[in-house]
Amino acid sequence: MLGGSRGGNEEFSTAALSGRFTFEGGLMELRDIEIFLALAKELHFGRTAERLHVTTARVSQSIRKAERRVGGPLFERNSRKVRLTVLGEQLQQDLSAGYRQITDGIAKARAAAGSVSGTLTVGTMGPMAHTIKPILDLFASTHPDVKLRHREIQPPAPLDLLRSGDVDVALLWLPVDEPDLTVGPVVHVSDVLLMISTDHPYAECESIYVEDLGDHCAFLPGRLPASMEAAFQPFHTPSGRPIPRGPLPSTWHEVLGLVTAGQGVAGAARDAALFYSWPGLTFIPVRDMPPVRWALVWRAADEGPLIRALSYAATTSHRSPEASAWLAGGRPGPRIPTSPHCPL
Repeated sequence: MLGGSRGGNEEFSTAALSGRFTFEGGLMELRDIEIFLALAKELHFGRTAERLHVTTARVSQSIRKAERRVGGPLFERNSRKVRLTVLGEQLQQDLSAGYRQITDGIAKARAAAGSVSGTLTVGTMGPMAHTIKPILDLFASTHPDVKLRHREIQPPAPLDLLRSGDVDVALLWLPVDEPDLTVGPVVHVSDVLLMISTDHPYAECESIYVEDLGDHCAFLPGRLPASMEAAFQPFHTPSGRPIPRGPLPSTWHEVLGLVTAGQGVAGAARDAALFYSWPGLTFIPVRDMPPVRWALVWRAADEGPLIRALSYAATTSHRSPEASAWLAGGRPGPRIPTSPHCPL
C-alpha cells in the first residue's frame, strides 16, 4: 500500500513529494508507477512504450522491478496477450487515486505559478471560439511562455483533428463517450435551433416541436458518434417516426450551402444564428429540444501539464451565464418561445 499503509495524509504527502512510495520490498519510484499504470490500461508493452516515449525494454525492466518490490507477479503475459493478475488489479486500484492526486497537485501548482511552456493547439468550431475567450485570455495571461495555436474543427467530423493529433484540446458538444478521449470541464451551454432555407415550409414558423422534424426535414449527417449527432439532430421523433437524412457534407460551409440550396436542414447552436446571417438562411427554435453542453476534450493518452493548466483555467475563469447556471444545479431546460407554435 502507499506510504507504508497506515501513515495517514502526512506520510502520503511526504512520499508524494519525494516521488517515491514505500512497500515492504523497498521503494517504488514515481516513474515506475506511471509505467505500471499505463501498462495496466493499455495491456500492451509496445503501446505503453509509445505512449510514454520510452523503449519496450524500459517498460519490461520497470515491471520486473515493481514485481520484485511487491513480491509477486503483476501481469500474466504470453505471446498473444497481457492481463493483470489479482495482485496487479489490487495494486492498480491502490495506486490510481494517489497518482492522480499527485499529478493534479503538480498541475495546479504549475498553473498557479505560471511555470508551463510550449505550444498548445486548440480546436473550435466557427462562432464557438468566442464562448471560451475568457478562458483563453486567462490562460494566456497566466502562462505567457505558452504559444496558443488555433485550428478550425468541422462540425460534420468533430473528432478527426483531435484523434489525428492536429489539435491538443477541442471544444466539443456533449455527450462524448469515447474510451480514448477525456472530457474536461463544461464551459458553455447552448439552445438548439433548426437551420433551414428561407424557402423551407417551416421558414415562416415562429417555432416547432421535435415531432415536427418527422415532416419536411432531412438532416445533413456527419462522421461522428450517433450520440453526438442526436444531441443536435435526433434520429426519431417522440412518437417513433424516423427523421430522414440528406447528403453527407465535409465542412461547415458545405452544410451552409446545402441548407441554403434546400437539400437538407441542420441542428445548430444558438450561437450560430448570431454569426451566420446568410441570405437564404433562417433559424427557428425547437421548443422541446434540451440544451447542449460544451466541454473541453482531449486525448486521454496525451494529457500533460499544458492541458491540465488549460483545464484549470477553465474551472477558474468566468463562464457563460448558461454554463454557470448548469454547474450550479439549475440545469436549464429547453427555452420555450413566447410566440405561437408553427401553424402547419
